[in-house]
Amino acid sequence: MRRIIPVSLILLALTPWVQAVTFTIDPSHSSVSFRVKHVVGKVLGHFDQFNGIFNYDPANLKTGSAQATIQIGSISTGIGKRDNHLRSPDFLEVQKFPVMTFKSTGITDVNGSHAKLHGDLMIHGVTRPVILDLDVAGMAKDPMGPGQRAGATATTRIDRRDFGVGPTTGPIASMVGNDVEITIEVEGASQ
Repeated sequence: MRRIIPVSLILLALTPWVQAVTFTIDPSHSSVSFRVKHVVGKVLGHFDQFNGIFNYDPANLKTGSAQATIQIGSISTGIGKRDNHLRSPDFLEVQKFPVMTFKSTGITDVNGSHAKLHGDLMIHGVTRPVILDLDVAGMAKDPMGPGQRAGATATTRIDRRDFGVGPTTGPIASMVGNDVEITIEVEGASQ
């Protein structure tokens, strides 16, 4: 028994300790964008105000997690009139539902730097499970500070009707697509 303890302590001391690092999303180096069909083309847009954190362990991607809050009123498609319409009760009802949130519930299907990020997405007061395709860019020393930086790209597709966004009948419903493609580019600074 005495020999087991010293050998265990030596092995423990030689084991590299890589732990998950918590990162704060840097909005000036990140983006939340979407694309949705309009009649026969597609409209591109993004949200300018968001915040969140994510945990990343390069040695064990499955232990990662993420959560974010997006200010719905910061929606921008480059056309003020359209943006105001999207903020209105016809679509996102910003006065009643000012934020959308995402909170991860797990990571599966890890293949190198690629994985599936599962989570709960809340839009328009409705929460639904979503799966995002995750592509982790990695981690590096922060050239702007004392810590580290990490980044990833996440993409998914949701049906706006699942969240009660926008009309389902009438002329507007026939002009606006149901599927919304979402792309999230995230860079974070370690806390």
